[in-house]
Amino acid sequence: MSPDTYLSHGAFNPDDFGGVVNPPVYHASTVTFRDLDDMEARGRAMSSADADVMWYGRKGTPTTFALQNALAQLEGGHRSLLVSSGLAACTSAIMAFVKAGDHILVSDSVYGPTRHYAETVLARCNVSVTFYDATLGADIAALFRPDTTLVFAESPGSQTFEVQDIPAIANAAHRHGAIVVIDNTWATPLFFKPFEHGVDVSVHAATKYIVGHSDAMMGVITTNRTSWNAVRDYVFAIGQHAAPDDVYLAQRGLRTMAVRLERHQRSGLAVAEWLASRPEVARVLHPGLPGAPGHALWQRDFKGASGLFSVVLQPGYDREVFRAFINDLKLFRLGFSWGGFESLVMPFDPRADRPGTAWPYAGHAFRLHVGLEAKEDLIADLETAFRKLAVQ
Repeated sequence: MSPDTYLSHGAFNPDDFGGVVNPPVYHASTVTFRDLDDMEARGRAMSSADADVMWYGRKGTPTTFALQNALAQLEGGHRSLLVSSGLAACTSAIMAFVKAGDHILVSDSVYGPTRHYAETVLARCNVSVTFYDATLGADIAALFRPDTTLVFAESPGSQTFEVQDIPAIANAAHRHGAIVVIDNTWATPLFFKPFEHGVDVSVHAATKYIVGHSDAMMGVITTNRTSWNAVRDYVFAIGQHAAPDDVYLAQRGLRTMAVRLERHQRSGLAVAEWLASRPEVARVLHPGLPGAPGHALWQRDFKGASGLFSVVLQPGYDREVFRAFINDLKLFRLGFSWGGFESLVMPFDPRADRPGTAWPYAGHAFRLHVGLEAKEDLIADLETAFRKLAVQ
């Protein structure tokens, strides 16, 4: 079954809910039991770690179970868990496998809040972190220590869009007995299959393309069979869960994700190609663009590209002119996050957050999320704003 057909027909079974096409929302905290035998039987089922059991609202409802199972199937993992945000998915996936005294490797290009967590909370927990160059590939093997327990990758990288050689990294990690976690939000389960490339745990900010409408926050953790118990036990121990109404919004967004991503990809590449032709632009950082950094790895491992990429301007534009350019954009609204129907822009400077990174560009940089608007209108919006650069 193709992903498009799966999302329409295979993700949820109407027969499980009396013929209702979309699983209904269960608002539940307390769950009652018929008698002690029922309570004890459900307790044994919960202990198996592979059963969807109504026990207490925080541990899942039929609404939660339906979406978790759909996402696990879509990504090719064993099982999935929903948590309150993408960051919660990232941090929970790390903490499920580390203890005081451990060492972990984290991509230098990782999502900023994940990096902050590693530098602050993990440091207080006596977990040491080495941030590795996202382009290392198999050479990451030189960074492993006897106490290295986990590698946290993100491919492509946040803002700077380095594509990592995940199979090579996973091979090196497994030789050293380490778990591999990847933030797969950019590609979604449709465009990168992490478990086919050696990953043990995949996380997503479902806030982005899964929800798709900028109106709910949620994280997803999907694991292979051997990693499931550790993740499940940790998530239950810290009380992570996703709110029922947000789960409903995510399951509704999931239905149209393939259609939306087709549009995001097509428009994103069109805008990226147009930008690459502009004299004001030094480099377009879009893995799906021929000639862009990481394109060969993207071609080898990915099935498509989403609508998120970055642009570096030619050097020489002063800060006020760059600010005027950003402020003049109308359809690309200034805002955090991405993955919704609307286009967004966000200026960035990786040297501020990643002081050890060799950033090879001197010009100002900004990240674009190309939404579902007509690509001609988005290009016209950028073209109008570029006139602000011409005044210098």
